[in-house]
Amino acid sequence: MKLKALALILALAAAPMAAATPLRILAFGDSLTEGYGLPRKHGLVPQLQDWLRARGHDVLVLNGGLSGDTTAGGRVRIGYSLARHKPDAVIVELGGNDLLMGFSPAMVEDNLDSILGQAGKTGRPLLLVGIASPDHDEPLSRDWAGIWPRMAAQHDALLMENLYQPLFDLPDEGYRTMLQADGLHASAEGVGLIVQSLGPKVEALIEKAEGRR
Repeated sequence: MKLKALALILALAAAPMAAATPLRILAFGDSLTEGYGLPRKHGLVPQLQDWLRARGHDVLVLNGGLSGDTTAGGRVRIGYSLARHKPDAVIVELGGNDLLMGFSPAMVEDNLDSILGQAGKTGRPLLLVGIASPDHDEPLSRDWAGIWPRMAAQHDALLMENLYQPLFDLPDEGYRTMLQADGLHASAEGVGLIVQSLGPKVEALIEKAEGRR
């Protein structure tokens, strides 16, 4: 009886420790995720981490960004990233470099299909984050924009259709003031604006992940 009582005490003592383990979220993407051109604390992942913790979420956002990466590269490295980080949920943000390089929407969609399939294979919750040009009138832009809703629906993923939408929503061409000197990557202030829109999507992702624990 004493041994059973001791085992029960140890189990109860360990329970709070298990519950205190932060939820692990892998932010898998390109330079926009990695924080290119910014001091470490001002990148997307640190700012998102701070935003979530300020709202009471015990989470660890893992930086799986790689500058210059395409959906083809992501398709190759997602398996390694999952094995290394062992996340409870995954944010996928890729496609910007494909757009700049003129890759076809069909190829990008096929690569994203593979990435999301691998990331969500065990039922792991997913958030797909798209990217698009501010020019919404060209047929190519419409074809491109259609990728994200289709892939999200196919893989039961949460969706933010355009990472830069909070910047594009600024009056006139105000979004340009939220970019770094290269005219491509968001400034620290621009990242902060993005996080205000991305954060609630990640909160929904957290809710789904916590439901699986």
